[in-house]
Amino acid sequence: MATFMAAAHAKFTGELGVCLSTGGPGATHLITGLYDAKMDHVPVLAICGQAARATRGGNYQQEVNLDRMFADVAEYVQEATEPSQVRHVTDRAIRIATSRRGVGVIILPNDLQELKYEEPPRTHGNIFSGSGYSRPQIIPFDADLRRAAEVLNAGSKVAILVGAGALGATDEVIAIANKLQAGLAKALLGKAAVPDDLPWVTGSIGILGTKASWELMNNCDTLLMIGSGFPYAEFLPKEKQARAVQIDIDAGMLSLRYPAEVNLHGDSALTLRALLPLIEQKQDTSWRQTIEAGVADWWSTAKERALQHANPINPQRVTWELSPRLPDNSIITSDSGSCANWFARDIKIRRGMQCSLSGGLASMGAAVPYAIAAKFAHPEQSVFALVGDGAMQMNNLAEMITVAKYWKQWANPQLIVCVFHNNDLNQVTWEQRVMEGNPKFDATQQIPDIAYHKFAQLIGLTGIYCDEDDKVASAWEMALAADRPVILEFRTDPEVPPLPSHISFDQAKQFMSAAVKGDPHEAGMLLGAAKQLLSSILPHKS
Repeated sequence: MATFMAAAHAKFTGELGVCLSTGGPGATHLITGLYDAKMDHVPVLAICGQAARATRGGNYQQEVNLDRMFADVAEYVQEATEPSQVRHVTDRAIRIATSRRGVGVIILPNDLQELKYEEPPRTHGNIFSGSGYSRPQIIPFDADLRRAAEVLNAGSKVAILVGAGALGATDEVIAIANKLQAGLAKALLGKAAVPDDLPWVTGSIGILGTKASWELMNNCDTLLMIGSGFPYAEFLPKEKQARAVQIDIDAGMLSLRYPAEVNLHGDSALTLRALLPLIEQKQDTSWRQTIEAGVADWWSTAKERALQHANPINPQRVTWELSPRLPDNSIITSDSGSCANWFARDIKIRRGMQCSLSGGLASMGAAVPYAIAAKFAHPEQSVFALVGDGAMQMNNLAEMITVAKYWKQWANPQLIVCVFHNNDLNQVTWEQRVMEGNPKFDATQQIPDIAYHKFAQLIGLTGIYCDEDDKVASAWEMALAADRPVILEFRTDPEVPPLPSHISFDQAKQFMSAAVKGDPHEAGMLLGAAKQLLSSILPHKS
């Protein structure tokens, strides 16, 4: 949980996140959160203990070869053996983690920690170091910018995809999109890069994405990718369909998902500022108008789906009703699972808001620690965590005790944890049905029935329960009026499909195969899917 919080601190502040642990199991517990930081390219420093130096290699209690264990996740890992070594180990770990946007690890054996600190002596065999690091300006050469402009100016149907690397470039992204008369889709970590109230913003892309984003990518002739490592190439234009330009601060991410004609290694905001004067203002607005029509149609579809009755509550309605009620400058976190679909599709981000989740790793269990980190970093802002009941049982209930411990320190106590209670590991259930054509397997997918709101009450927080569609809005109003953190528990229908809005015919056949094989929840599954999905994807003649 500490490493998730450190990664979230880095995401919500731009600073280095730092976490501490003991050695042995304390150190091994750091791994998941550190991989979260590594895969989402944010700087985190972990400081952990170790068995005494004299016992190393002796199979001592809690002795783990931590340098080997951390070797893959960390950009820098070092176990200190002398007090004077700690100076340069610390300086280097912080500088490398910050500059490479990755993980640094310092390991301190417990007997070393008891020794008096000494500066390195000025003798042969010792080294000295200093602290401090400032990121440089990284901008491509003018010749490369001109080549990129030629590609973008030549396009008549330009699509833009932004990721987390565009979070600090909102004005520049909007400016270039307007010059190019482009449509813009967002990878999940870039959801807050551009507000959703712009009519040409198609929303999220991919499995959790919108139909408007799918159509944007399928019909464009030019693609501009900005700060995104979006992994699913099947949701990007077909190879050779579009000419492409990519901007990324990490050269290793260039042309990794789509073959770009021009690769620009640079900071997103600085590169776009340098590129903008070279971009010609497109006069033909027909492509933009097509995109805007698709976006309007999508939001109409999303509303219709959200307001469909379910048994007992349609999970889409939970986020649909929350979205217009979000206070300005809110921070929203989401767990992995089906709740991430509703977060991706139904929450309309406005300027000033922040949001994030475990992106590249897509780990369960991150939403509440992310929310806690956001609250410590920005105690005056409202924070919302969207969590499935699987993740809530896994570790997030325990972190509510952390919330109970600290919430009175926050200038604004508003932290609302929304639990989608469906007794199902729902995203995997639907992936099994649609991707593999297999029925739900209760042995792995069904989870215990827990009263989450009562746990909140037990530890001195506010607990609210809702199991009626027409009371979802009032439940949110009650939570927003609370004078302390809240667990808001919605009893949601697990048979509302959270999978793509543009699911393929082959996937539909696999889905039907699950029913043929005897899904234990066949009746509810078919009813939910018929309402939400199948009527829009099966051939009309069928």
